[in-house]
Amino acid sequence: MGLTSETTVYVMAALAAVSVALLVWWWPRFARQGLLQVLGRLVALGTTQVVIIAAFACWLNSSYQFFGSWGELFGNVETAPVGVTQAGGYDGTGSVNGVAVKGSLVQPATDEQLSRVSGLPTGPAAVNGRVESVKVIGRRTGVVDPAFVYLPPQYFQKAYQRQRFPVIVALSGYPGSIFNLAQYLRVSQTAGALQKSGQMQPTIMVMIRPTIAPPRDTECVDVPGGPQTETFLAKDLPEALKSAYRVGHDASAWGVMGYSSGGSCALQLTMRDPHVFTTAAALSPDYRVKDDPTTGNLFGNGPDRIERINGHDLMWRLKHLPVPDVSVLVAESKHGERGYPQTQAFIKAVRAPMRVVSILPEHGSHNFPTWVQEMPPALKWMNQQLTFPQDVVPRHHKKKGAVVADPQKPGRAPLRADGPEPTPTTRTRR
Repeated sequence: MGLTSETTVYVMAALAAVSVALLVWWWPRFARQGLLQVLGRLVALGTTQVVIIAAFACWLNSSYQFFGSWGELFGNVETAPVGVTQAGGYDGTGSVNGVAVKGSLVQPATDEQLSRVSGLPTGPAAVNGRVESVKVIGRRTGVVDPAFVYLPPQYFQKAYQRQRFPVIVALSGYPGSIFNLAQYLRVSQTAGALQKSGQMQPTIMVMIRPTIAPPRDTECVDVPGGPQTETFLAKDLPEALKSAYRVGHDASAWGVMGYSSGGSCALQLTMRDPHVFTTAAALSPDYRVKDDPTTGNLFGNGPDRIERINGHDLMWRLKHLPVPDVSVLVAESKHGERGYPQTQAFIKAVRAPMRVVSILPEHGSHNFPTWVQEMPPALKWMNQQLTFPQDVVPRHHKKKGAVVADPQKPGRAPLRADGPEPTPTTRTRR
C-alpha cells in the first residue's frame, strides 16, 4: 500500500475504530487495582491514541501530499540513475508527450498525483493545453525531483512549432508538494484561464518542490556536505527544462514564484542568481534563512559560516552588496499574518536598479485561500516583466541526443516598466 493511497487511509481508519472498540470492551478488565492493571490501562490508552493520530496523519498526508512515499517519510530519497550525464537534444521528430526521450534529464513520471487534481485541461492539447507529470534529474546534484509542467495550447499549434516560450517556476512551501501547487494553489488552472482570456502571454508553468531531501527543510541552500538545493534549482532545473522543452534560453524569459518558504526561495534565487531568474513573486515569504529543528545546520561550522548566513539574509544583501537588476513582487496581509513589518522594511530597503511591487491586502492568513486570491495579480505582473523569447528552434536539428544551441544569442531584453493595477495594493520603487 502506498503512503498516499486511499487504501492506506481506509486501513488506518479501520484500525483506529477497532482500537477504540477494543479499549471500550476491555476497559472493565483494566479497572481493577494493581500494578499490572495500571500498566494495562496506560498501554491501552497510549496504543489507541497512537493509532488514531497515525490514521489522522495518513489522511492529512493523502490530502496534501506532504510525503509521496514511505521512503520519503523515512528520509530515503531517490537518486539519479548512473550514467545520466548529458541532456538529450531535439531530434527533428519532436518529443514523446512533450518530454525528452529516455536517458535525458526530464523523464515521464506516473500520473498518480496528477490524476487527483481537479480542473486540469482536457481535450485537444492544441486547444486547451496540457499538464504533464515528469521527474527532473539533476546532472550536478544527483537529485531526482517530481514536477508538473503546464504547456499552453500554443505550444502544440503549428504556428508556434519553432517558438520558444517564457517559463515561470512555481515552488511549494515546506513540507508541501507539487500536488499542493496544482490542487490548492491552482497554478496551472489560474495561468490557463489568464492566458485564455488574453491577460497573460503563453507561458510554460513548472510546478516543483524545493524539498529535495525530505523530510529535511533545506530552504534552497547549498548545505556544506549536504543537499545542494540552490544548485539544483538554479542550474540543474533550467538545464533539464531547456533540454526537453522549447523554453527561452535568456534569463529575461525566466521567473520564479512560491508561497511561504517557497516564496522565500523565489526571492533568494532571483537575488542570488539574477543570471538565471530575473523576476520573482513571493507570497508570504521570509527575508532571511536561519537554522531551526526542521533544517538542521544549513551553513556548516567552518570559517565561512557567517559569510554564508549573511549571503542568505536579503536585508543584509541589500545593505552591503550591489543590488541585482531584477523585479520582485512581495505579498503579505496587513492583518492576519506576522510578516507585514518585515515586508514593509524589505520594500523600503530596495533600491535601483532592482524593482519591487507589493500586494498588501487588509486581511488574510498564512493559507491557501489568501494565496489563491493573490495568484492572478501576481501572475499578470510576472507576465508583464518576462520577455517573450525572440530565439527560435532551428529548422534543421542535429542528430538524436545532441545538444542544440540557439541560432541567436540575444542579450538580456529590458524588463517592462508598466505594472498591474493595484490589487489590492501595488507599489513600485524606482
